[in-house]
Amino acid sequence: MDIERREFIRFISVLAISFLMPNSSEAKEMQRMLENEDREGFYIRFYKPFKPVDPSKWTLRVGGLCSNPQSFNLASLKKLKKEAQTSRMKCVESWSSKAKWGGIRPKTLFDTVKPNKQAKFLYFYSADDYYEFISIEDLLKPRVLFVYEMNDGPLPDIHGGPLRLIIPFKYGYKSVKTIVRLDFVEKGGTGYWSKFGYDKDGTIKPGTDFPLDLKGYRDITKDGEPDY
Repeated sequence: MDIERREFIRFISVLAISFLMPNSSEAKEMQRMLENEDREGFYIRFYKPFKPVDPSKWTLRVGGLCSNPQSFNLASLKKLKKEAQTSRMKCVESWSSKAKWGGIRPKTLFDTVKPNKQAKFLYFYSADDYYEFISIEDLLKPRVLFVYEMNDGPLPDIHGGPLRLIIPFKYGYKSVKTIVRLDFVEKGGTGYWSKFGYDKDGTIKPGTDFPLDLKGYRDITKDGEPDY
């Protein structure tokens, strides 16, 4: 009887510990943090570590100077006209990588929420508290895309999912990731990295690049989107 009692107590103790220290994949996912990593093919960059966003609970709030402010979930965004393109994301760290991106053009979103004439800039706010300002004029240029797909699959959280911006003629800090809020404003401000000396405009300048997908250095000879 003493042996049975000891085994029963041991069983209860192990069971209690398993509840206090779960080892399930769900628990590990809850504890996971998004952090910078030099991953082969496409580096991961955030300005600080933070927990991933659950796409099923994610919402995008669009407001400010617009006549039809709305909140979107991923399903409602996907009902808007989809576009796709292959383009390169160029980082100020002198690396870049190319991918196929899928999502919606800013004009498609703007036509839905109807910005006022006074709105000249869009304020971006991310799940990790990152923020940026981009002019409406730049956002309406060709090949700018709000992205929820990468390489024909859902946009991974490590690359800014559920939603990010791709603006291929500007450096990567303008291609805001993990977007949760957009506000139309009359005047632009200073984005997060521009507080530390980054160019507020962010247009790619001539220089040397190391495209991770091409594994060799390339020269950028003109302003704007690289042509390789």
